[in-house]
Amino acid sequence: MSISTTVKSIQDIMRKDAGTYGDAQRIEQLAWMFFLKILDDREAEEELLQDDYQSPLKEKFRWRNWAADEEGMTGDTLLDFVDNKLLKELKNLPTGAGGNPRAAVIRMAFDDANQYMKNGTLMRQVVNKINQVDFNNSKDRHLFGDVYEQILKDLQSAGNAGEFYTPRAVTQFMVERTSPKLGESILDPACGTGGFLTAAIEHVRTNDVKTAKQEEKLQASIHGVEKKHLPHILCITNMLLHGIEVPANIRHDNTLSRPLRDYGPKDRVDVVVTNPPFGGMEEDGIELNFPKAFQTRETADLFLVLIMHRLKPGGRGAIVLPDGTLFGEGVKTRIKERLLTECNLHTIVRLPNGVFNPYTGIKTNLLFFTKGEPTKDIWYYEHPYPPGAKSYNKTKPIRLEEFEPERQWWGKPDARGGFKGRKANEQAWKVSAKDIAAAGYNLDIKNPHSADTGPGDPDELLAELHEVESGIQETLGRLRSELATALGGEPE
Repeated sequence: MSISTTVKSIQDIMRKDAGTYGDAQRIEQLAWMFFLKILDDREAEEELLQDDYQSPLKEKFRWRNWAADEEGMTGDTLLDFVDNKLLKELKNLPTGAGGNPRAAVIRMAFDDANQYMKNGTLMRQVVNKINQVDFNNSKDRHLFGDVYEQILKDLQSAGNAGEFYTPRAVTQFMVERTSPKLGESILDPACGTGGFLTAAIEHVRTNDVKTAKQEEKLQASIHGVEKKHLPHILCITNMLLHGIEVPANIRHDNTLSRPLRDYGPKDRVDVVVTNPPFGGMEEDGIELNFPKAFQTRETADLFLVLIMHRLKPGGRGAIVLPDGTLFGEGVKTRIKERLLTECNLHTIVRLPNGVFNPYTGIKTNLLFFTKGEPTKDIWYYEHPYPPGAKSYNKTKPIRLEEFEPERQWWGKPDARGGFKGRKANEQAWKVSAKDIAAAGYNLDIKNPHSADTGPGDPDELLAELHEVESGIQETLGRLRSELATALGGEPE
């Protein structure tokens, strides 16, 4: 039976269970079960390589001892074990100093884990199917990696989960253009299921890793933070699948909840690649972690401020941002002014509609910048649809080959912070930072080679209107607060 068939049959079994009534529940249940199987296969491999290997888990809680036997626990006995013993043990695993570093990873992965299945017989059937995959077999692991990619895509239809998934073509292109090197620290502060990090691992491993010591160096350089439990455990599993043996640097946390001033030199990184959630608002008080000039509850704007702060001088950033950030005013203007003052924003790739369908139809942009030198010129590149296409969708997503014209055009970095060989063409044009500043830091510069095509797509215009209205409400709130303070009253 193929691995894709195995995973499909697991999902079919879960559909019969009253507890896993939706895609989100099924995927979360699958995530922690696969995590434990992959962990056990990794431990089996390490036991062969290390005579003194010690598992952080007590024997009865290791997958091999409660799940591997097809004729083992089932029905109410299995349910009772998982509900009242296994998950409690994993959520409270001791992680003291000097202990096995995997213990902290396991505890973090299960911190908010849920057991949805209500039928122990069906759970045994699922466990037996999972046992058909050998994660120490490189062919099985590779095939499962492809299936796992599909599971992550399925999150797009599991409620408001599309923010977890960035198309592989986009992550690969952004990582390729920032080109992380062995020994550089790599961060995704909103890492979701780990798409950017896995692309970075593959890039560095392919180009720079030749020895076991170099592999160790790579493993220590990967850092991610994810706020939500489900994408976090999917990300940790993704890291294990991509050979990160102890993904202790993938934290379950809200990056924005730590005051910016608390990040010191040791927190600076060489490369940041990310697609932060956009269009959403952070909870009250989060904005107070940022300097007053940049206080907003718009998530993407806060992430841009954070990234500028956390990059080392000479560090490279690549971020996905909506059109609303490019043309937005107020706090957005001050953030963009800082970006152009403290960083060389050398390239903006303007993506067409539909790249992130079905999550959002808003037009998005890929911003590439280097910290430490002010921007002199910004090159824009308008990415067109492939011939014959009018949009992207789930069955016809954006493909890596489509970025070949950008690769050919990109050029090599020169000593002045620009790129040798770049030329304007039908898709590419250059704007000076002085002109951007004179226009109030509006980065929404249209392609001068394109004819005006009319008022635009209604969905896109409505989304942009929503962003503008959100900004107006935020400004009104500030005005009320400041007026109340000035008049000696309490803000509403």
